[in-house]
Amino acid sequence: MLPLGRNKVPGWIKQDEGPGAAHRPCVCHLWTRRMQKEIQNGCRAAPDPGSRLVTFCFVLLQESPPEVFIEGIFQPSYKSGKLHVLENLLESIDAPLESWGEYLLAACQHLQKKNYYHILYELQQFMKDQVRAAMTCIRFFSHKAKTYTELGEKLSWLLKARDHLKIYLQETSRSSKKKKTPFFRKKMTTADVSRHMNTLQLQMEVTRFLHRCESAGTSQTTTLPLPTLFGNNHMKMDVACKVMLGGKNVEDGFGIAFRVLQDFQLDAAATYCRAARQLVEQGKYSEIRQLLKCVSESGMAAKSDGDTILLNCLEAFKRIPPQELEGLIQAIHNDDNKVRAYLTCCKLRSAYLIAVKQEHSRATLLVQQVQQAATSSGDAVVQDICAQWLLTSHARGALGSGSRK
Repeated sequence: MLPLGRNKVPGWIKQDEGPGAAHRPCVCHLWTRRMQKEIQNGCRAAPDPGSRLVTFCFVLLQESPPEVFIEGIFQPSYKSGKLHVLENLLESIDAPLESWGEYLLAACQHLQKKNYYHILYELQQFMKDQVRAAMTCIRFFSHKAKTYTELGEKLSWLLKARDHLKIYLQETSRSSKKKKTPFFRKKMTTADVSRHMNTLQLQMEVTRFLHRCESAGTSQTTTLPLPTLFGNNHMKMDVACKVMLGGKNVEDGFGIAFRVLQDFQLDAAATYCRAARQLVEQGKYSEIRQLLKCVSESGMAAKSDGDTILLNCLEAFKRIPPQELEGLIQAIHNDDNKVRAYLTCCKLRSAYLIAVKQEHSRATLLVQQVQQAATSSGDAVVQDICAQWLLTSHARGALGSGSRK
C-alpha cells in the first residue's frame, strides 16, 4: 500500500527514465478508462495497487483538477451503482484517504448540487465525516415535511444524527491523543457538539409532543415551512408558540416551550405575546389567563411581563367581546398600564377614573393623557371633565404651596 499525495510523489516518477511528462495526460486518460472498466466489472481483476504503473497513474490523476476525477471516475461509478467498488479501490490504495481528501470533498459538493443526498450520505459515511453525515440526517428529517405527524414518522433520522455525533466525540477523544483528524472531515468543538446533541434531543421531544397533539386534533395547522429547532431564532420562537398552543391547554406544552426559550436564549416576552395574540384570534380567553399563570410561575419572568402580554392582546380589542375585554384589563397589575389599556380600547371614562386615584403628580400626567385622547377622538364630555379636574388640581396645588410659605 502506497500513501499518495502531492508532496509524496515517488522519486522514480520524477526521473528521466520514468514515463515522460509529455505522456502524462494520455496515460492518465487511459488509466481513467481502465478504472471505469474495472469498476464496471466489479474489480474482479483489479490491478495491484502497489504496482509502479498504478501508482504513477494515480499520482497523475491527483495532479489533475477534481473535475477529472468526478467526470471520469466518480460519476460513472455512482450512476452504475458501483460506488462501493470505487470506495474499496480508493481505500486499498490509501486507507486513511488523505490523498483523496480534495477529490472526495469535490465529490460531496457535486452530489449536493445535484440534490443526490442519499448518495452523499453514503459517501460521507465512507469518509467517516460524522459531523456532515449528522447534518445530512437532519435534512432527511425536516426536508419537505408538512406536518409534525410526518416528522414523527422520520424520528429515526434524528437518532442517526445523534449517533454520528456520539461517534465523532469518541473519535476526537482518541485522535487528540494519537493523531490529527483528516483535513477533509468537518471539525467541531466539543461544546458545539454537545449543544447540537441537546438540540436534537429537544427536537425529538417537540416532535413526539406535537405528533401526539396532531393525532388528537388539538394542534392547529401551521404555515410552511414547518418550524423546527434547526432554523433561525424566529423559527425557534414559532416552535415554542406551536408547542404552547398545541396541547389540550397552554399548561400542557408550556414546560417544553419554556425549555426551548431557555436553551436558545430567545426573547421570551415577545414569544408569549405572539402566543397570546393567537389565542385572541382563536377566542380562547381563558387560555390567556392560564398563559399568564404559567409565565408567572416559571420563575424567570419579569414583573412587567404579564402586563406586556395583556397590553399586546388588547391591540386587537375590536374582536374581543366586552365582558372578556374588561376581564383582561382588570388582570393588569400596574395602574399606569391599566390607564394605557383603557385608552387603547377607547374607554376614556374608565381611564380617567383610574388616573385620578393616583398620587397627585402622577395623576396629573395621566389625566393629561386622557384629555389628549379625548381631544383626538372628539369626546367633548371627557375633555371637559379632564380640564375641570386639572384646573381644580392646579388650584389645590397653588393653595397648598402658598400655605407652606
